Amino acid sequence: MSRVRLVDLGGEPVRKCDVEIYQQYFPANCIFVNSLASNEAGLYRTYFIDKGTSISDDVVPAGYEVRDKEICLLDEHGNNVESDQVGEIVIRSRYLSPGYWRNPELTAKVFKQDTQDPLKRIYHTGDLGLRRPDGCLSYIGRKDFRTKIRGIRVELEEVESAIVRHPSVQEAVVIDRRDGESEDSRLITYLVVKPERNLASTELRAFLKGELPDYMLPSSYVFLEALPLTPNGKVDRKAILHNYPVVALKQPYVAPRNSVESQLATIWETIFKLQPIGIHDNFLDLGETLC
Repeated sequence: MSRVRLVDLGGEPVRKCDVEIYQQYFPANCIFVNSLASNEAGLYRTYFIDKGTSISDDVVPAGYEVRDKEICLLDEHGNNVESDQVGEIVIRSRYLSPGYWRNPELTAKVFKQDTQDPLKRIYHTGDLGLRRPDGCLSYIGRKDFRTKIRGIRVELEEVESAIVRHPSVQEAVVIDRRDGESEDSRLITYLVVKPERNLASTELRAFLKGELPDYMLPSSYVFLEALPLTPNGKVDRKAILHNYPVVALKQPYVAPRNSVESQLATIWETIFKLQPIGIHDNFLDLGETLC
């Protein structure tokens, strides 16, 4: 590690804790680079960090402009947003992918001709960003990682950032799950605990109450040995959604001991659409994020 001169990360949000690891363990002449890029557009933002760089936010900025890649931030109606507002990251350039092979529908959806310059095209990334007063871009997350809880807009990656601030959490992903045909959203956390650490869902929930408003608190926590990854190394959210069960926020599970407790547990599992529910689970804790 003493000979490493460059650490270049991209593809997933880079967090403050990643920079702290670099500043603690890598040599003084090593440079840390956070890059924002895609297969469709190549590199379009970079942010350089050295040993003296101070990161104030939990997520490291995506950086400043790259030559021949103009960034626009657009709202849901295609209008430019103000510098302090979140919008979809849209790239204007001569140097973009021609489209998706044998997928003209998707190509037409995300690639547009630039009406101001016939040599340029426009690519809608599906990513959300915020431009700082100095022009630096902050990566907020994916458009499809944004949901509404009780009518209030929630960024899933903001919830994930709060979860990984717990000292025992190694990594976490938050999924928005809907119950059947209902429009009610439930935030489910899938997380990996650091080696030789123990963490109960009730302890994590108590921690998050000091980090997030009540409507952003996940309703369930699923502990995994590792998060599933796609072939290119990103978290496979689809695999999580389809392959891992949802379990209730609960104390260590204790099964019903008689017919009355069994009937009550069955009723609760039906109401909350969570199972199993044990005799020590709290009705109000189970329901406060689902109502």
